[in-house]
Amino acid sequence: MIQRETRPISIIKLITITSIAFILNEVFRRRTVLNRRRHQQELRFSYLASVFILAIASQSILAQEKSSDRSQMTDPKIAARLDVRTQTSAPSPKRSITISDAVAIFLRQNLQLVAARYDVDTAEAEKLTARLRPNPQLSIALSGAPLNLSGPVFREQTYDYTISQTIELGGKRSKRINVANANADVARGQFEMVAWQLTNDLKRKFYTVVLNQSLLNLAKENQATFAEIVKHTTELSNAGEISGLDLERLEVEKLKFDTDVANAERDYEVALRDLRFALGGDYQTMDIEVTGSIDYEPYQFSYADLRDRALDARPDLKAAGLSERAAEANIRLQNAQRIPDLNLGPGIEQVPAGTSTFLFGVGIALPTSDRNQGERAKALIEKQKAQNQERLITNQVLSDVDKAFVAFEIQRRRVDLYRTGVITKVNNIQNLTEFSLKAGESSVLDLLDAIRTRRDTLASFYQTLFDYESSLLDLELATATPLQK
Repeated sequence: MIQRETRPISIIKLITITSIAFILNEVFRRRTVLNRRRHQQELRFSYLASVFILAIASQSILAQEKSSDRSQMTDPKIAARLDVRTQTSAPSPKRSITISDAVAIFLRQNLQLVAARYDVDTAEAEKLTARLRPNPQLSIALSGAPLNLSGPVFREQTYDYTISQTIELGGKRSKRINVANANADVARGQFEMVAWQLTNDLKRKFYTVVLNQSLLNLAKENQATFAEIVKHTTELSNAGEISGLDLERLEVEKLKFDTDVANAERDYEVALRDLRFALGGDYQTMDIEVTGSIDYEPYQFSYADLRDRALDARPDLKAAGLSERAAEANIRLQNAQRIPDLNLGPGIEQVPAGTSTFLFGVGIALPTSDRNQGERAKALIEKQKAQNQERLITNQVLSDVDKAFVAFEIQRRRVDLYRTGVITKVNNIQNLTEFSLKAGESSVLDLLDAIRTRRDTLASFYQTLFDYESSLLDLELATATPLQK
């Protein structure tokens, strides 16, 4: 198959080369008509050139065919080796991470944080622009030239060479630098606000994975326990000690426990993928599993202390204050813009047939109409807007702390309800009911009721612990300070 594909290409190339050789031969033959004395020598040269071209073309074509044959033969082997390596390569193990590891990975490679950092870099670049001074201007002029560009008058033209520099008055450059620095501070404050919010959201996703993993372990434990009960009940039914109706009830109830496992696996896998996406980086290679648990840690806070922390640390409140200072710096800059700049320009007037003279000019705009009124008014409005935004965010901070503190206290009391011994009681009830069933003192329905009660109680307890951690994260979000031990 390879020879059939390459042979027509070789024939076409040979025909093309042969045609070129005959064309060259014809050219040489026609040239000999003009010079008959060199006819024999040129003719022999043309034939030798044709033979030489044909020989080179044949060698190159044969070399191309051999190389293409080798490539056609070796490509499947290489592809097969690649396929074997791909198939035999073992999957990379999952990386176990704690919540501190997750935060470190997130701060390093989260794509939303990377995008927010670009705003800071842009503001830093604006600081470079603010430091620049106006560029000097070079002008060259010709005067005294006649319209017809002829005659002796053409020698009487003059040349003017002038270089001018704009001198900014009113301290515009320093005020422009202050505005750029203030805007860079605002950009950094906004970045801190984004990082503070996204980090808190990452912790929630981490604890969501931990919660769903706990619920999955509980569902698998209930499934295994129920499988043992079904096995024991089957033995009793075969021995005729219980009726087949009880066994059928257990088999129907088994579907519910299997469904609980399937739902718990779904919730866990979805939460784990949400965490992988929040960590950033390459999603396909971010194969992780979480390490940790939702344990109860008692905390005692006062509203006054949390309020003071929030007023000192909230990034959005800081950004609002920085925006107000940036607006004040912009007002000073816009007020300076109404002062016209000075334009100084020395130069030389050159007369080829006469004497050259030195020039010096001074230019300044007369602020008769445009005194930057519009931008000055806009700067004042921006300051009022920033002040109003700061008051609004202050009220928002106090409201956030108040709501988060109340919710935290309620969630703490909910956890205390379970810590009074309810978990121990439901475990004892199930264990005693299993023992009584094996001893023949209780029925299968009693055991089913005990298993359901324990399952629902433990699931509610895990959810309560998660709500407690979430309320603690709400307090951290409201105060912008770490509160967890």
